[in-house]
Amino acid sequence: MVLETLNPMQYNITSLVPDTMPVATVPILILVGFLFLIWNHEETSSIPGPGYCMGIGPLISHGRFLWMGVGNACNYYNKTYGEFVRVWIGGEETFIISK
Repeated sequence: MVLETLNPMQYNITSLVPDTMPVATVPILILVGFLFLIWNHEETSSIPGPGYCMGIGPLISHGRFLWMGVGNACNYYNKTYGEFVRVWIGGEETFIISK
């Protein structure tokens, strides 16, 4: 008798999940998507530079400074974005001003 109650094959899995489950997941997915959009929204800066993009932008700019060196990375960002550039070094916003 105990073995029969522990046997998962005797239960129909679809009877355990109510029919309203797919209907309830749609509002939850919409809410999660809305929260994701709010979380990724950022104020657009008037200063040019690479975007933040969920923290990927700072990782790329910091990696570029480590890989190319400060001088070459500054020259790259100045050629790409202009004389006044906003980048991230070590997770902090840094401004490069050059001519």
